[in-house]
Amino acid sequence: MAGIRPTTSTSQASSAQLFTSRLLLLLTLLPLTLAAFAFLLQWRGGLTDPTTRWSPDHHEFPGMESISGSIKDTIRNSGSGCTDLLGQSHSLSFPYFRDWKFGFGSDLKPKICITTSTSAGLEQTLPWIFYHKVMGVSTFFLFVEGKAASPTVSKVLETIAGVKVIYRTRELEEQQAKSRIWNETWLSSFFYKPCNYELFVKQSLNMEMAIVMARESGMDWIIHLDTDELIHPAGAREYSLRQLLMDVPGNVDMVIFPNYESSVERDDIKEPFSEVSMFKKNYDHLPKDVYFGNYKEATRGNPNYFLTYGNGKTAARIQDHLRPNGAHRWHNYMKTPNEVKLEEAAVLHYTYPKFSDLTSRRDRCGCKPTKEDVKRCFMLEFDRSAFIIASTATEEEMLLWYRERIVWTDRALNLKLLRKGILTRIYTPMVIVQRLRETGVFSSVIASAQAVLSSVKNSNSSTAGVTSSSKIGHDGESKATARRVLQIPDNYSFSSAIPPLSPPGLEGIHIEM
Repeated sequence: MAGIRPTTSTSQASSAQLFTSRLLLLLTLLPLTLAAFAFLLQWRGGLTDPTTRWSPDHHEFPGMESISGSIKDTIRNSGSGCTDLLGQSHSLSFPYFRDWKFGFGSDLKPKICITTSTSAGLEQTLPWIFYHKVMGVSTFFLFVEGKAASPTVSKVLETIAGVKVIYRTRELEEQQAKSRIWNETWLSSFFYKPCNYELFVKQSLNMEMAIVMARESGMDWIIHLDTDELIHPAGAREYSLRQLLMDVPGNVDMVIFPNYESSVERDDIKEPFSEVSMFKKNYDHLPKDVYFGNYKEATRGNPNYFLTYGNGKTAARIQDHLRPNGAHRWHNYMKTPNEVKLEEAAVLHYTYPKFSDLTSRRDRCGCKPTKEDVKRCFMLEFDRSAFIIASTATEEEMLLWYRERIVWTDRALNLKLLRKGILTRIYTPMVIVQRLRETGVFSSVIASAQAVLSSVKNSNSSTAGVTSSSKIGHDGESKATARRVLQIPDNYSFSSAIPPLSPPGLEGIHIEM
């Protein structure tokens, strides 16, 4: 009897050990089998791996169904001067991109308008307009002068649905001289100064007029952008400005978009929206230790972290008593607006992306190229330096200066700052604009405009469809709206308009490393 008990105990232990071994084998094989099955489905196209969906090698971006060609090729070619950024075989699909006809209007909510003051040609304004149409913008108020006001440009712009062209005529200037903000003190410190100061005042006056036009057009939001800036609605549920603003709480009056600045890698850029993918991030989107810890390397000997401004742009909800507060902000006559600053979305500012920008800016300003005189013409230090170089140096010297100050040719430094998060790659706008070009959107607009203009000329009705500045704010309804939007008490005072401001510098900053 005594010899039987050990045998029973050993048998039970063996059975338990066998059961445990089989259980461990099952638990090991089960996840391996599931992983193999998932891999098989993904390999055959049954699943999309979420970790690679938005990678640079994948062909889909938020709001797109498919993009032909390889994004990897786009990335490689963006630095080599190749203009064929995308293939030709597939079609795109964006949220407000209906067979490239952009046939949306009253069904689009919220209604968003953009106002700008520009002298740019079609090579810049057409990609700018249609990119923002893809983003969900329905209406554009273009205050044009210079090249933008020439018949070959303005007549094309007038034929685009949702685009309203306002010319800078004597009548418009007389009308704006009677406006409220011209007779208020908050903008007066910028009056009667040339170049950038004059532009700043024009932009503010045009923004005031655009508020009235936006109100009459039933707009919900208004944004002031220059034609060298694109909205980058990162962080929205889809790559859409409309979706981003739709998600803004109803008690928010204004939304601040921090700006990113283009960091060009070549000196022969021709089409910035299609060729530039590297940007320097805004101070507001970086940890302070990262920003200040890499400040000197990021400035590369320039006066500031950004070449030009760093205080972003703002979208304002259309409401009573809204007014501009300079080109970068909006304000309200009757209250302090409730503002929010976006943590991911940004304005992409294409700053001096072409070598020719040096001379084109010089040619628009009649100041003397001295350190003292440029102070009365330009608000920011880099613009002053660029004007002096463009006015006094030879073309060879200008190109050398441009490469040293603007072009990012040091790949090791670029990679370091990309890893640190100072620089970032943004491809979606480049892909959208290039695809718009390849599918013939811009060329078809020009061709259609030429056909319309030819027909109009033959019928002796060349003024049809033109938005005349003489009609803005002159009829009874417009005057009533203007009074409702702009009326304020006589004893109300305001701080000065917010000018373009440089990002924070190292002066007085103590960094703990």
